[in-house]
Amino acid sequence: MTDELSNSLASGPHALLAGLIGGWAGMTQTWFMPGELGDESETTGTVRAVLDGRFVVHEYRGSLAGETMEGRATLGFDIAENRFVCAWIDGVHNGTAILVSEGESGATDAISVLGSYGGGDGPPWGWRTTFGRPFADELVISHFNIPPGYDEYLGVETRYRRVD
Repeated sequence: MTDELSNSLASGPHALLAGLIGGWAGMTQTWFMPGELGDESETTGTVRAVLDGRFVVHEYRGSLAGETMEGRATLGFDIAENRFVCAWIDGVHNGTAILVSEGESGATDAISVLGSYGGGDGPPWGWRTTFGRPFADELVISHFNIPPGYDEYLGVETRYRRVD
């Protein structure tokens, strides 16, 4: 293990990732239009470390509009590029695509990554995801839609409480 990785695991970005590890349960809210809550459902999730803490994997299960929804996000920190990276898949939002996002380092209490989706008949939309820990027993994962030419708005938010 390199000194850079050891330092990051001890007190840097990888330590921030490690703070997400655990079993979680809570509520997911979805907005199809800005400010108009479209759905709310119970969600359970786990975050576990893989490859000696180099990455964490968030697996979750809930529902959307009465249909089962499950997904997985692999989140890491690329030391060489000084950025967080995330690959996200789920059975509802992404279809058969993998959403790849990245974000600059620097935050000490939250992770923010930005990717894009769609664009088949027009420009792609942005999708920003944040992972925050406002309290020791709470994890908030927020997803923001960014329509081309418009301000971002909250699209999906999961508020978890630690269950382990």
